[in-house]
Amino acid sequence: MQKHILLTGGTGLIGTHLTKALLDKGYTISHLGRKPGNDPKVKTYLWDVPKGEIDEACINGVDTIVHLAGAGVVDKRWSDERKKEIIDSRTKSIGLIYELLRKKDHIVKTVVSATATGYYGDRKSEILTEESKPGNDFLAEVCIKWETAADEGAELGLRVVKFRTGIVLDKEGGALPQLANPVKWGVGSPLASGEQWMPWIHWRDVVRMYIYGIENDTLSGVYNMTGPNPVTNQQLTKAVAAQLDKPFWAPNVPEFILKLILGEMRIAVLESDRTSSKKIEDTGFKFDYPELSEALKEIYG
Repeated sequence: MQKHILLTGGTGLIGTHLTKALLDKGYTISHLGRKPGNDPKVKTYLWDVPKGEIDEACINGVDTIVHLAGAGVVDKRWSDERKKEIIDSRTKSIGLIYELLRKKDHIVKTVVSATATGYYGDRKSEILTEESKPGNDFLAEVCIKWETAADEGAELGLRVVKFRTGIVLDKEGGALPQLANPVKWGVGSPLASGEQWMPWIHWRDVVRMYIYGIENDTLSGVYNMTGPNPVTNQQLTKAVAAQLDKPFWAPNVPEFILKLILGEMRIAVLESDRTSSKKIEDTGFKFDYPELSEALKEIYG
């Protein structure tokens, strides 16, 4: 029987790619969103997480839930109110779905949830596996609470898979355009020391890994959603410059400048996370783009 998949965050960058890939495979796809969708192939059910409102019909016939919803971490400066919104949009949203599953008959068996490598905090050159301890900054707090909220599905007898996602390389959005724009103007420059490790992954491998998690009933628990060859900020910036045939000569951006511009949010670009992809590879998953040069060539090809 083909799966019926309900996506939260289905209109975001990854959600859009994943929706298309799943439709192409013949799956039935529904979205949970704040406003009606405009894709005739996808039924959109409405919810209002802050108000605790959800269309109870959203789980009818659904056997798999993919939870991608969450306010953008670097979209706005981190006031106390914004921090609460970032956490609540991830935790209260999945909690609202679980509340519905507790009170209504359903056939949901699997929840696949996003989380992030921010879980680890700033760890310099330490090689990070899924067993590594969490960090103690705000991004780590977000991820810990995000994963804890997703794990409540186990109490409902669900298979729960969590993917700690790194920097998704996609020229349509996310971190790459922000990094590439100065490069295009010939002023590409590493941030601070440039030595911080950046756990990158091609967006196509992200989509493939989500599908892998959906389709493989043997997968459960947490996996790093990062490529097998992380690079430093300086190496990534230099590689983008080489791919775009632009100079790489500008001096590093001092940390105090980043502090003035971003405030506490600078940790999102300065944390060093050298993550390992061994656990997911040991299950049989193979990356289409294991090398940065190959990934950038495909993206900008």
